[in-house]
Amino acid sequence: MRNGIAIIDIDRHVMEPMGLWPEYLPAKYRDVAPDVRPLAPPDEPLGARLARLGDHALLPTPPVVTVGGKPICRGMTEVGYIEVGLHAEEHRRELIAAETAAGQLATMDAAGVDVAVLHPTYTGFLVYDEEIDADRSRAYARAYNRWLADQCRRDPTRLKGAALISRHDPAQMVADLDAGLADGLSAAVVRPNPVRGRTLGAPELGPFFAACEANDIPLLLHEGTHTRVQTAGASRFQTHFAQHACSHPLEAMMAFLALLEGGVFERHPGLRVGFLESGCGWLPYWLWRLDEIEYAQLSNEVSGRVNRRPSSYFRRQCWIAFEPGEAMLAHSVGAIGEDRVVFGTDFPHVDHDPTIVARLFDGGAPLPGEVLRAALWDNPARLMGLSEAARPRGA
Repeated sequence: MRNGIAIIDIDRHVMEPMGLWPEYLPAKYRDVAPDVRPLAPPDEPLGARLARLGDHALLPTPPVVTVGGKPICRGMTEVGYIEVGLHAEEHRRELIAAETAAGQLATMDAAGVDVAVLHPTYTGFLVYDEEIDADRSRAYARAYNRWLADQCRRDPTRLKGAALISRHDPAQMVADLDAGLADGLSAAVVRPNPVRGRTLGAPELGPFFAACEANDIPLLLHEGTHTRVQTAGASRFQTHFAQHACSHPLEAMMAFLALLEGGVFERHPGLRVGFLESGCGWLPYWLWRLDEIEYAQLSNEVSGRVNRRPSSYFRRQCWIAFEPGEAMLAHSVGAIGEDRVVFGTDFPHVDHDPTIVARLFDGGAPLPGEVLRAALWDNPARLMGLSEAARPRGA
């Protein structure tokens, strides 16, 4: 709690320790467990490094997570790794804290966060890799989910794990969800991208959405740049700068459209969906375009699947996370609906400021008090299905 306001961090990340894989992966997959290896060529002469990297040559290239010596991230340049590594050094304490439940709770206390929904960092890259088969993808997800559940058991009232679900084989998604829920996890998280040619609107995913609805748990959509699936920007740009700029907002936009156009919202009115780490400024325009141009002129084409204005589906069953520094944030929130915005720190990732919670309450607070109070507790509590009893005393 901070300034008398209870806080749910809807988008907080763990840093998966390498030791989880020998303990939690089935024996048959331990030879493809991830490890950490140097990226730079060994014993490379300085002249060759200067020729290859220019001004970045004198900066260290951090080791990277690999499987069989192959980096798990697709299309990440060495200069990109160096830039990210420089920022990671500034977040060293947070990155270490994110490896354990005790570290999570201590940093939550320091920031004033009461409840956190925990997401993976690099496991999403292992699971969402179209170059591996479905059984291996599911094995990575199952191992991670079991480890995460054990972490959350340290304080289940404050640590809520989101089960990472592989989409390689839609026929297995319900079983994988059931396993995560049986372990005590509180939500399902998937990548928004197409996977093996299937968008989120593909009919094969229908039983999974029905299971989320029946179990009264939210579906959380969270993108990750350089994943080995089809990603907005990856076919056009080479730099991390450009791919990271495109992937999160554009994949979120198309994910909403896939769920809409595929009839998922129409068939599953009780399904709750959260859009994370994409900002919210794009949403008023996107809903306006879908309402006033597409639905107004082309609704007959999607009759039966889209039977109301797209914005009404969003306001019925979706939530979106905002960034404190977004331009025209208060106007965007007003257009989206004050009851439809939530907040996530993205802790401990290097593209977010460790003081992000404090910035919500400083002299230039981005949202007025009652709107902020709703965004930090009331709205995410509804998304997550938390009862009023979960609210801290005095909030």
